[in-house]
Amino acid sequence: MIKIYHNSRCSKSRCGLELVEKSGKDFEIISYLENTPSKNELKHILKLLNIKAEKLIRKNEAAWKENFKGKELSEEQLIDAMITYPKLIERPIVINGNQAVIGRPPKNILDII
Repeated sequence: MIKIYHNSRCSKSRCGLELVEKSGKDFEIISYLENTPSKNELKHILKLLNIKAEKLIRKNEAAWKENFKGKELSEEQLIDAMITYPKLIERPIVINGNQAVIGRPPKNILDII
């Protein structure tokens, strides 16, 4: 089953969800602002994306600028930051089996659905 980590207030996330819906495949929407991934889930997502935590962080968010900008943070600290401030997590993230992509641009999603 396809999973989409979604923020309904984000236009790119809404476009990504539309692509997943049009695929006709079963999917699950995870509203990650309300249902923040656990540390293990986030580590699993990073592994599937094959990226470091820093690449999944939205650095233009106020929470980043106010709390973390200019600081040297470890991988664990970056993951903890995303759990504490889920708005920092780039979106949408789509997972299909053992493949995952960040839907920016949304057409990236087509590669795995």
